[in-house]
Amino acid sequence: MPSLSEIINSLPSLRTTVDAHGLMAQKALGQNFLLDRNITDKIISMSLAAQKLENYHGAKVYEVGPGPGGLTRSILKKEPERLTVIEMDPRCISIMEELRDKSGGIMEILNQDALQYNFAAPEKRPQHIVSNLPYNISVPLLTGWLTQISAYQSLTLMFQKEVADRILAPIRSKDYGRISILSQLQCRITRLFDLNPECFVPAPKIWSSVLLFLPREKTLSAEQILKLENLTAQAFSQRRKMIRQSLKKYPELESACNELGISLTARPEEISPELFLKLALRL
Repeated sequence: MPSLSEIINSLPSLRTTVDAHGLMAQKALGQNFLLDRNITDKIISMSLAAQKLENYHGAKVYEVGPGPGGLTRSILKKEPERLTVIEMDPRCISIMEELRDKSGGIMEILNQDALQYNFAAPEKRPQHIVSNLPYNISVPLLTGWLTQISAYQSLTLMFQKEVADRILAPIRSKDYGRISILSQLQCRITRLFDLNPECFVPAPKIWSSVLLFLPREKTLSAEQILKLENLTAQAFSQRRKMIRQSLKKYPELESACNELGISLTARPEEISPELFLKLALRL
């Protein structure tokens, strides 16, 4: 009996599948399809290798926006115990149903908005999220996952390169901001590789980046995140101003900054994620 990997490898090419279903990417849904099997396999193999894993045995994997199923095929070849795909575009569902039929029933297909789905439902199995994220909702999705990051073993996500740069940005850089702070406090993040626009159909105008997020040993509570988000929202709403101005609504700002060794003349981009957290918990 052929293995799941052999079954997936025997399927028609992704381009043939797209043509057969008349599936054209829709800009309104943030779609840019990745049809090169070598690249989708590389995403999964590099992610697993960085986690010191050979496959997804015993794990549940979520994929958001599978489209024609390129990454879906590469995930299935690594044999997860369960794969849940969440796809808003009803045109892609028939392709997913064909893959489900080939995969021996380990796939669950949800035709809904990923922003409305509760990913962090209690699970005994390790959980991974893998996605070529729809560009128009990538940051809201990531923020939601980061607030519940302890529920996951890993996030393997593709972003526009400029968004990836913001996530990884160091302090004192123009890209450093709120998403940098939350991401870096909650996770160890690795840029696996960048992708040329020509890898996609249709080709976007920008490069893309694949990032791997691994939860830190100690992650923030919901209460800590709320305080941090409120503080950074206030600070970065006036990012060119000194914090004595942008955060002046906090009556204990001066004493807290003195205690933490933060200058009142500092601008938000000059304050590390760790110091922002300490300040948020102090105010």
